[in-house]
Amino acid sequence: MKTLACSVSTMPHDSKLVRRTGVAILLSLLCGTALTAPAFAQQTMAAAPTASAQQEGPDVVVTGSLDALPVKDVGSIFGFDKTLVETPRSASTISDEQIERFGITDIYDLVAQSPGTFTNSFFGVGGALDIRGTPGETYFRGVRRLDNAGNYPTPIAAADRIDIVRGPASPIYGPSKTGGYLNFVPKSARVAGGALLSGPTGEVSYTGGSWDRNNLRAEVRGPLHLAGADLGYSLYAEVEDSGSYYRNMSTKQTILQGAFDHKLTDDIRVEFGGQYQNFKGQQNGGWNRLTQKLVDNGTYITGTAKPLDTNGDGQISQGEINAAVPGGLSIFGNFTCPNSTFSPFAAGFTNACFTQTYPQLNLINTGTTTLSRRDVLTGPNDKLENKQTTLYYDITFDGPNDLTVKNQLFFDHTQNINNNDYGFAQRVKSYVIEDKIVIAKSIKTDIGKFSGQFSPSVRYVNFNYGDDFNYEYFHRVDLTQSYTPASNRLLATECNCGYTDRVFGHTTDYGLAALVDLDFNFGLDLLLGGRYDKVDASSRYDPTVMDRVPTRTSAKGSDDGWSWTASASYKLPFGLIPYATASQQATIVVGQGAEVLPEAVASGFMSTSRLYEGGVKGSWLNEKLYAALSVYKQNRTDFNIQSITVNQAVETKGVEAEARWAVDRHLLLTGAYTHTEVVNLTGLQTGSLFSFFGIQDLVNVSDPTLYLGGQPTGLIPIKTRDQARRAGIPANLYSATATYGFDNGLSLSGSVVKVDSVFSGQSQAVRLPGYTLVDLSSSYQTGPWLFRVVVKNATNARYFRANFTELFGSTIVLPERPRSFLASAVYKF
Repeated sequence: MKTLACSVSTMPHDSKLVRRTGVAILLSLLCGTALTAPAFAQQTMAAAPTASAQQEGPDVVVTGSLDALPVKDVGSIFGFDKTLVETPRSASTISDEQIERFGITDIYDLVAQSPGTFTNSFFGVGGALDIRGTPGETYFRGVRRLDNAGNYPTPIAAADRIDIVRGPASPIYGPSKTGGYLNFVPKSARVAGGALLSGPTGEVSYTGGSWDRNNLRAEVRGPLHLAGADLGYSLYAEVEDSGSYYRNMSTKQTILQGAFDHKLTDDIRVEFGGQYQNFKGQQNGGWNRLTQKLVDNGTYITGTAKPLDTNGDGQISQGEINAAVPGGLSIFGNFTCPNSTFSPFAAGFTNACFTQTYPQLNLINTGTTTLSRRDVLTGPNDKLENKQTTLYYDITFDGPNDLTVKNQLFFDHTQNINNNDYGFAQRVKSYVIEDKIVIAKSIKTDIGKFSGQFSPSVRYVNFNYGDDFNYEYFHRVDLTQSYTPASNRLLATECNCGYTDRVFGHTTDYGLAALVDLDFNFGLDLLLGGRYDKVDASSRYDPTVMDRVPTRTSAKGSDDGWSWTASASYKLPFGLIPYATASQQATIVVGQGAEVLPEAVASGFMSTSRLYEGGVKGSWLNEKLYAALSVYKQNRTDFNIQSITVNQAVETKGVEAEARWAVDRHLLLTGAYTHTEVVNLTGLQTGSLFSFFGIQDLVNVSDPTLYLGGQPTGLIPIKTRDQARRAGIPANLYSATATYGFDNGLSLSGSVVKVDSVFSGQSQAVRLPGYTLVDLSSSYQTGPWLFRVVVKNATNARYFRANFTELFGSTIVLPERPRSFLASAVYKF
């Protein structure tokens, strides 16, 4: 068997004895312990319902909604328990029932369920969402994780709920990016309303599918009564060992997750748990040697790079590259070309540059062929290995008169190595520890309910990061031949030499936040808050293993920033709630491994973003119909500081609309529309952006095989807002979903996403076609068994996803997968 994964549901089997027996066995398997007969009896008896299983408060239930309607309190946006209808921000939730019914397997599938979430490829790994056209962040139970720019795929199946918040986070959550964030809510031991489950439930499932997909999941949840106190547990395990549509790619991963909820006294509750993910796979740069003909009909330019491996070890080192062309094979501008016009722009390059000055860049044995979508830049020796460990420990005191004090302790650790034979490598060993206290108080009076929160916090990040990208050459490899000694780079992670950056250090963020919610009985709701952050940073290079001499080897310094938010909403007749929000959010600009380089520490590493948003929401038909419309503008107020990979200085304007309707207990319909315009403010201010030039950029070079053994680079002129628009993000996107559950256990579901045509890169030289993506699924439940079939890309659409558009968008593109199938068998107890 090639994969193992586990998953659990809250749908109990009719037999309580079967349930308790199954729970005891699964607990034994997941915990790796044997059960004696007395222990078995003790655990199964302890799993009996207790008084804590009673609901703590009324809960709205809309049958047939898959828990997709915003009728429950969501505290992950502002920190107050409000429904999405009542929250003055654009946000969506996706329940585990939606994830299961629609066959959602990665973050790219979320675009059908939520507006504003179309995501470009970051080398083929579904790590973090793009939200409102910019890289977003990932939170775990409301606490910000380390950045995940293609380090590992987010484990969607392990979520009980996913919240998507568009725009900067509330001040109570600390510094964050402009676009928004995904909040991952792991499966827990509690049900809606906060009560423990009345009894144990669980499931075991196997999923197989196209391209040797194998996945096994198991989950068990339930209550226990230990030492006179109530304990809820949720255990989840997933193991995968799958092939891939693309050559030289596979996925092996193990996910273990546990959540425990212990009521120590009537007033004190402890929640603790964690998630461990061990992922082994590869990044996917897609197609190289990008042209419009390659996109339109698959015509690919073939040819082999000239040999540079002088010592015969099968790889080309930085020393061998510099021996052939001092300074490397990346040629900036035409400054050294014959009869040079001294231009940094693509139009300055001519044939003579590469026939006379740089003949080492010429390909040999050239021609054309039709390229398969399965042939991509991933080589047989490429690897992306990531171990992610996340832990949390919360203590909550529920005091008298609606006073609550919560301490949240959070830990997230990334250990990553990423090797790509074309010339990029990365290693990360970073972690974050955050401790936050939230003191919350509510007061009910004759004129309304008034709530407040006060929150001091400390967040410590330790980073250990290295990367190798100065000798990154996508085009030396002919994808019809795979890698040879002429195209396989000796990487910094293989020799512990030649790093572009090898940096160590830490940051400490001391934060203080306050938030108030003034909810008046006559319909007005005001939400006001502010935050101050002071961040100390220390950073140092190890120049002994670097390929460059840094301007400074170390630095210590501090930076600070203010955040605030102000929102107003009003409950009108007929279920309408218009709202307006303005906010400013501080941002700590870090890199892919949470690093702050010494140069940034010395000059300043914090920035601020502004958001202006207005909209209207409503709920009708006994909360079976929900709709929301928002219009927004958000931008960085200072834009000389940015991370081009994970935190860009941009301005975004847009419109977002969504509707969800549980027509009856059988039928659920949803729809969404997104209009997005993203402008790179740095490029607009400076008049240009640095980029790798693609074949379509070099209009004055008649034969691209003259330079595909290297990489021409330079500046793209940015004179207008249209030229500064971020590529790859469609201006308009439409989506709709529908699911119908029959009384006999059969259900049918489908989603459709219509995407506008986009440019692949900042130079707007290659256009990717628009497309319509259709996914279908059907499931049948009989007794404890559920069988499900999912068809991805049912119409077999041929489409592409832009890849790192600012730097590489005109040189590489990811061809997406054709029609594929998944089939699952699930046993629930």
